[in-house]
Amino acid sequence: MMDFVLAFIGSFAGAILFNIERKNLIWAGICGGISWVVFKLFYIQTDRVVFSTFLAAFVCGVYSETMARKCKTPAFVFSIPGIYPLVPGITAYTTVRAIVEGRLIFAVNKGIETIGTAGAIAFGIMLASTVFQFVSKVNEGYKNKPKATS
Repeated sequence: MMDFVLAFIGSFAGAILFNIERKNLIWAGICGGISWVVFKLFYIQTDRVVFSTFLAAFVCGVYSETMARKCKTPAFVFSIPGIYPLVPGITAYTTVRAIVEGRLIFAVNKGIETIGTAGAIAFGIMLASTVFQFVSKVNEGYKNKPKATS
């Protein structure tokens, strides 16, 4: 529960910095909280940072697309603050620190993890958006399909 609250506060504060409308601030904070909880649950189960980040970003993207349609606002209003808890800032810091300290093997490992995590965030959000667009096109096709007369 504490993880959700802290991720909510971080995403909520980030949403304020981006000047998001007041009516959407809570929803943006909830997106960050949900994405962090999903990350933690899958990380505990799998011990795989990149995979857990991908799943959390995908859930963030699905939530963002859903709320975008409900609130009639762009999805990035929710997805950008929603991924704040997932951004690998400490991993990037650790990479640079290891380089400065001369621990190059460790730095390479952490650097690859950082790049993988960032790519997983991008791919998760992109995949969710693509799935929503595909489903929308399919539904639109069924709605516009002429009815057969007998």
